[in-house]
Amino acid sequence: MNKIDFIDKNSGIKYNIEHIESFCMKVLATIGAENWEFSVMFSDDSYIAELNSEFRHKDGPTDVLTFCESDSDWQFNNEDEQYYAGDMIISVDSMINNSVEFGVPQQEEMKRLLVHGILHLKGMDHETNDPEEEMLILQENILKDFGDFEI
Repeated sequence: MNKIDFIDKNSGIKYNIEHIESFCMKVLATIGAENWEFSVMFSDDSYIAELNSEFRHKDGPTDVLTFCESDSDWQFNNEDEQYYAGDMIISVDSMINNSVEFGVPQQEEMKRLLVHGILHLKGMDHETNDPEEEMLILQENILKDFGDFEI
């Protein structure tokens, strides 16, 4: 069984955490992730900018950061043990800015960042933000499948 811990760090998040958890569980099922455990922290731009500087050596905030716990195969699948996939941090400030910049509802952008973070925890990556990147194609296909899911 998958397990997600949610943490709020000055984010001002206004979403129903139970709905977010249900959405994440559907995404995990879609990618075949079983017995995963990970955390999702909702933060503000200030906090995620600190992490971005410290761990990626990049100035300023980003919308989502992930810290994978293991370099081992993401398909770890032992019915008796949880696989700790890692941690995801989402800046609610950046999510709101993205929704304005890209002209999409905030709820859609939040779901996009959740899927994006889960795919990074799965071990996927992308070199650019080109929509033709394999990871980003999968991300958008998952979003299409769950587009009407309310969070």
